[in-house]
Amino acid sequence: MSSKEYISEEGLEKLKQELENFKTVKRQEIAQRLEEAKKMGDLSENAEYTEAREAQEFNEREIAEMEDLIKKAIVIGKTKNKDEIQVGSVFVVKSHGKEQELTIVGSEEADPIQGKISNESPLGKAFLGKKKGDDARIKTPKGEAKYTIEKIIS
Repeated sequence: MSSKEYISEEGLEKLKQELENFKTVKRQEIAQRLEEAKKMGDLSENAEYTEAREAQEFNEREIAEMEDLIKKAIVIGKTKNKDEIQVGSVFVVKSHGKEQELTIVGSEEADPIQGKISNESPLGKAFLGKKKGDDARIKTPKGEAKYTIEKIIS
């Protein structure tokens, strides 16, 4: 992971809520499973206990990853620079005669189907720094794809 993780305000808030759920609700559920499994006796042959311990390890790893991501988070605000594409920019491209609205986001929020392109992806990197009218060319398995920047919305 890089030392910086770009994320929107909404994405950061969602991540914080998810972290709180893992720390409270999930931990409590796992603790109850562990207690119930301990009551069953011999822990060395207790599948329920083993599964609960694995769930606990997974939960704690998720918590650590989320906390690390929150520490590294750089909140993306709405960009004021409409002259060139940067992280947080919303813009329209044209490729193969079709227009598409895209947004450059951090890797945690990338969702190409929704038009949210990671700043770390080849496509995202190709758009960064481009201006209205510029072309971005991307090498794909099917050959080179060309995108023309039609407008930068924000």
